[in-house]
Amino acid sequence: MPAYFDEIVIGQVVSLGVTAVDPRALEAFRIAFAPTWTAEGAPDALVFTLWAKLDAEAAKGWPQTKRLGVDALRWMRNPPAGELLRGRMTVLALDPVGDAKGVVIAQHDVLDEAGRLVFSCLTRSVFACRP
Repeated sequence: MPAYFDEIVIGQVVSLGVTAVDPRALEAFRIAFAPTWTAEGAPDALVFTLWAKLDAEAAKGWPQTKRLGVDALRWMRNPPAGELLRGRMTVLALDPVGDAKGVVIAQHDVLDEAGRLVFSCLTRSVFACRP
């Protein structure tokens, strides 16, 4: 990912990394936060948490100064324990805000091992321009 707003390009796809649905974490999450969950696979809230972890780790070195919103959340399936998930971000739009920053609108997808969509959302984030 280019570091600054003025280097980001519409259509750019950025890897957010990979993570697995850890069986022990899944069971602990169910007990603590979704005690009535009886379906197979990870509950929606855990899928969101796994995406948030991927996003936060990928963005550590970015000059992203603020997340303005996470919208249009869609859950397509509940991955089973042990499933390897891959995150990606696609830049949809750029909106400059003065000379020092801009808003990046992006779609985030979490895909399973077969490349099927598990979760997606839209984000709006403020990025700094090159000093």
